[in-house]
Amino acid sequence: MTAPIRVPVRTRTSADLIRAEEPVLAHNYHPLPVVVARAEGTWVEDVEGRRYLDMLAGYSALNFGHRHPALIEAAHSQLDRLTLTSRAFHNDRLAEFAERLAELTGLDMVLPMNTGAEAVESGIKVARKWAYEVKGVPADQATIVVAAENFHGRTTTIVSFSTDETARQGFGPFTPGFRIVPYNDLAALEAAVDETTAAVLLEPIQGEAGVVIPDEGYLTGVRELTRRTNCLFIADEIQSGLGRTGRTLAVEHESVVPDVLLLGKALGGGIVPVSAVVARRDVLGVLRPGEHGSTFGGNPLAAAVGTAVVELLETGDFQRRAAQLGEVLRAGLSNLVGSGVVGFRARGLWAGVDIDPTIGTGRDISERLLREGVLVKDTHGSTIRLAPPLTITEEELTGALGALGRVLL
Repeated sequence: MTAPIRVPVRTRTSADLIRAEEPVLAHNYHPLPVVVARAEGTWVEDVEGRRYLDMLAGYSALNFGHRHPALIEAAHSQLDRLTLTSRAFHNDRLAEFAERLAELTGLDMVLPMNTGAEAVESGIKVARKWAYEVKGVPADQATIVVAAENFHGRTTTIVSFSTDETARQGFGPFTPGFRIVPYNDLAALEAAVDETTAAVLLEPIQGEAGVVIPDEGYLTGVRELTRRTNCLFIADEIQSGLGRTGRTLAVEHESVVPDVLLLGKALGGGIVPVSAVVARRDVLGVLRPGEHGSTFGGNPLAAAVGTAVVELLETGDFQRRAAQLGEVLRAGLSNLVGSGVVGFRARGLWAGVDIDPTIGTGRDISERLLREGVLVKDTHGSTIRLAPPLTITEEELTGALGALGRVLL
């Protein structure tokens, strides 16, 4: 049998490459029909050389844009020195990363991991260990209260407390120990908390649900409740954190400090996967050698890039920029309400936009914007998400809003 002739990737068209993926890639995503080959700042370019304004930023993994010079320099410099030791040994980059991340967040200790889902899984383990050793919950009885419509990842344990049937169906049996309550409902939350509760795990803003922002006072109420009932407040800021909402952390909009903070996505600068559990010393201090780990967590390359990310955030420039341009985003979306937009929710440079379903689904609108040279992604129904790099200019942002207006006509 004659072997098939393989056309080099660099000579294939977008259509060729999309067809080539079909038989060899698992179908766990439904990407838009664009094949990105290069990127810089807020712009990407496909294999044919067409340029697109990126209004998704890797679900906030690219908060600082594609290939930010300071982050690329940090990665290049570290690649020439050391990339991996595993945690069997110390490396010369990890201490500074942990110190500066702890200081940035106002907490004490850092557990470095890789992906956002790993950070969530790690937070769950730490909360249970704390419940048994510190709070005194009987063995194997710890519970964690979560919110409906959450998105914390897609591992088996995490989908066990998801309300998204697409993520759950066919993946049981599920991990016990979770109680689901409506989001933004303090009374329901209080009713679910009891002496077995190790933690309340929430997104300060629910991203995958469509950038759902809770009522003013909700996060403050969660903080007060968890203190009063002696359980942990775990804030999943994997999407909402690190400048996206106009503050370093979304919880800062209510001046709340959680016991445990989950970070990821932007922490790796769009270069390498970097995530972390950041917490009080008495919480993370329950871990002992051998109880949890990761070969790549805290590797020198990740620590170097993560330190450079923290350094960018220490100036406050990106947070201020997100807040200022967030006003432009809100004004532009307000002008579209009644002209194809039926409502929106926005904080900083992050918005969930509900499209009139008679005009199209979120996927339809995303595909129309693709043809206009703007990349966005749909979520449930007729909702699209806007989350551009924080480096976007006002002119680029208004251009994207103009494109949205045109496709809604």
